[in-house]
Amino acid sequence: MESLKAGSDVLFILLGAIMVLAMHAGFAFLEVGTVRKKNQVNALVKIITDFAVSTIAYFFIGYGIAYGIGFMDGAQALTEKNGYELVKFFFLLTFAAAIPAIISGGIAERARFNPQLAATFLLVALVYPFFEGMTWNGNFGMQEWIAATFGAEFHDFAGSVVVHAMGGWIALGAVLLLGARHGRYAKDGSIAAHPPSSIPFLALGAWILTVGWFGFNVMSAQTIDAVNGLVAANSLMAMVGGILAALVAGRNDPGFVHNGPLAGLVAVCAGSDLMHPVGALITGAVAGGLFVWTFTLAQNKWRIDDVLGVWPLHGLCGAWGGIAAGIFGLEALGGLGGVSLPAQIAGTLIGVAIALTGSLVVYGLLKQTVGIRLSQEEEYQGADLSIHRIEAEPPYDR
Repeated sequence: MESLKAGSDVLFILLGAIMVLAMHAGFAFLEVGTVRKKNQVNALVKIITDFAVSTIAYFFIGYGIAYGIGFMDGAQALTEKNGYELVKFFFLLTFAAAIPAIISGGIAERARFNPQLAATFLLVALVYPFFEGMTWNGNFGMQEWIAATFGAEFHDFAGSVVVHAMGGWIALGAVLLLGARHGRYAKDGSIAAHPPSSIPFLALGAWILTVGWFGFNVMSAQTIDAVNGLVAANSLMAMVGGILAALVAGRNDPGFVHNGPLAGLVAVCAGSDLMHPVGALITGAVAGGLFVWTFTLAQNKWRIDDVLGVWPLHGLCGAWGGIAAGIFGLEALGGLGGVSLPAQIAGTLIGVAIALTGSLVVYGLLKQTVGIRLSQEEEYQGADLSIHRIEAEPPYDR
């Protein structure tokens, strides 16, 4: 019976890992559809290579920092409980690898390829697991302090703050250090439009992410006996709320509409196991409107050239999700309780501070040593692995 339970848990979390792995195709196509055509190949290569570097960084360093577990034992030890710890690593790796995938969309079209791979390694090995371990493994006493001070631990079931806010605020630091794309903002105050190169690719990316998100959220239970249909229903309602709010706030703009479900799903991750579905609907709707409003402000008024709007989508909607868990998770609003709004605010602010500090240190160091920005000529031609270099090759002999 124990072996059957272990095998079921392995299969359960493995399916979750595969669903979240598939989400990285969504990240890729969302970026491909948004950037200009000359940078589409760069986006595809960047996402898949970032995943490979993330795997190495998390396997050898990051997972151990977060959970105090390494994989240098023999194969016999690693197969205990049907190898559950290995597939748990795989599942949590797909979360960790989302950090550079998020950043990729913000820094697109002007970041150098190899320095970004170096940043990926440092962020996934050191910065992300530092806060991940504080939240999900009780490292460094953060949860104990928050519980003693505010009456409950910081609650983030599936990573609104641990994954999404971290990724979004790290991306903001990188975007600010890189600066805007050449020609994006003119001295006379005009703004050059860079419309999405392919709405169908953008929509495909959004759909892949949306479907995979149900593995991201539901399988965060990590064992089959802990799975709860409430998480699935809340994810659905937040997704729908995000779509409708983005449709209205974005005035039917297809780019906003397809980012709407992502905003809602980002926000509901933290409290998806606590909220009533109506609370999840409101959480998602607020996130959808928040994304449209802050994306427009960042691009047009604050002149932050965040290509895919990953700071509004992941950074701000993720922070809202952390706070929303402390509102709609309360029993008075139909939730299951056991949360504290001040605790949620404190945990969210700590995560944001670590993300922004880590970003400025990592990207600032790389900027000062090897450089992180393409030259104006390289940017004009296309990023390091751009389509013009491939088209320059003669056709293969048939």
